[in-house]
Amino acid sequence: MAVIPKRTKYRRPHRLPYDGLAKGNTKLSFGEYGLQALEGAWITQQQIEAARVAMTRYMKRGGKVWINIFPHLSLTRIPLETRMGKGKGQPELWVAVVKKNKILFEIADVSEDVAREALRLAMHKLPIKCKFVKKEGEKREN
Repeated sequence: MAVIPKRTKYRRPHRLPYDGLAKGNTKLSFGEYGLQALEGAWITQQQIEAARVAMTRYMKRGGKVWINIFPHLSLTRIPLETRMGKGKGQPELWVAVVKKNKILFEIADVSEDVAREALRLAMHKLPIKCKFVKKEGEKREN
């Protein structure tokens, strides 16, 4: 299942930087457990899909999974041995721009050790360092 935009208004955007901190989506908003990026990178649609499949397979399709990143940015390549001055190349792959501290995936309706292992498996499919985060506050106040 390819995760790419259905249509885009501007075909060939500039390559966006992934340094710095994420502006939003740094706390869990849907699930009880999540995977938080510890560095910035471009994450491809194939890596997102591989992480999703690894999580859902381990959880035996139980629980609920939220994917908080989407590959909006197209990266283009010009064919080899092409002379200069023929314009920007064709879109080759789609990436999500992920900055430090962004929550990538969230999980709910499973136990903590199942969520921890599922997110650990997903972490190995991604090109960046991540950490497991847990929802804070709500259960401790009652």
